[in-house]
Amino acid sequence: MEKTYVERHDGGYWIGGTRVSLDSIVLAFLQGLSPEAIAAECFPTLALEQVYGAIAYYLANRPEIDAYLKKANVEFDALRQALHSAAPAFSEKLTAARRSMQMVDS
Repeated sequence: MEKTYVERHDGGYWIGGTRVSLDSIVLAFLQGLSPEAIAAECFPTLALEQVYGAIAYYLANRPEIDAYLKKANVEFDALRQALHSAAPAFSEKLTAARRSMQMVDS
């Protein structure tokens, strides 16, 4: 029986049978995390096999997934700009909170 490691629905890519997006696995992989680290540290609800399956899917479909990720980034940036335009004070609070969190992590 063939396993499906990645499903496409709701306009996105998902790890089969889970709520984990392929995006999150791919971004961790591209940041240099090993499949073992991704499974153990980032997504302990996933089996190592699922992480390897997701990475294999990404590598086999890299141009398509890279285009999808780029489009998602553009859409996210547009949303961020719209939020900033609609509620600049709230946007500034979010930016300050993000900076504060980054300082704590460093």
